[in-house]
Amino acid sequence: MPGITLGDRIPNLAGNSTLDHLKLYDYIGDHWAIIFSHPADFTPVCTTELGSIARYIPEFEKRNVKIIGVSNDSVEDHKAWIKDIEAYNGVKITYPILEDPNREITSQLNMLDPDEKDEKGRPLPSRALHIIGPEKTIKCSFLYPGTTGRNFEEVIRSLDSLLLASKKKIATPANWKPGQPVLISPSVTDEEAKKMFKTFDKVDLPSGKGYIRFTTDV
Repeated sequence: MPGITLGDRIPNLAGNSTLDHLKLYDYIGDHWAIIFSHPADFTPVCTTELGSIARYIPEFEKRNVKIIGVSNDSVEDHKAWIKDIEAYNGVKITYPILEDPNREITSQLNMLDPDEKDEKGRPLPSRALHIIGPEKTIKCSFLYPGTTGRNFEEVIRSLDSLLLASKKKIATPANWKPGQPVLISPSVTDEEAKKMFKTFDKVDLPSGKGYIRFTTDV
């Protein structure tokens, strides 16, 4: 898919939001951030998603992560819709939602769906989500169609994996959950691993290549 992707630095975009005029770099600061798009206001799946994110705000705050929503609808529509979101989900929306009537933000962040159009034939945002590092680069991306609501437990799980990997030379295995053993990066030799980690276990494989090494020292 063309456009901005993993490892790319996001542009310092700016726009009006439900909280105030917002510049991405200023808002993110030295934090991690999540920027997510939704197809349209006053739609059912989006209503459940934005409410779900609001319930996870304490978890994002514990991880020093800023949240930013964006769609093509106006700030006025966002504010009116927020009343529905809060009533349905029993939450308060405290994160900003940007307006993007000219598709500038969603286009530059590679968040537009080429197949889904509004009544004027203009592309709508996909259910895209970027996890952004403090240096303003994309660390992880999710892309869902309009019919499928996102799994924010997986977003949190992926975020925890990224945060661990940013501190130590590790990776997380399939279906990993916080608290479980992690894998030592293949770029780390056994001698280096002995210095970096208190203990680790190497799996005996038929190939004789000891590339699967688990540790709990994170």
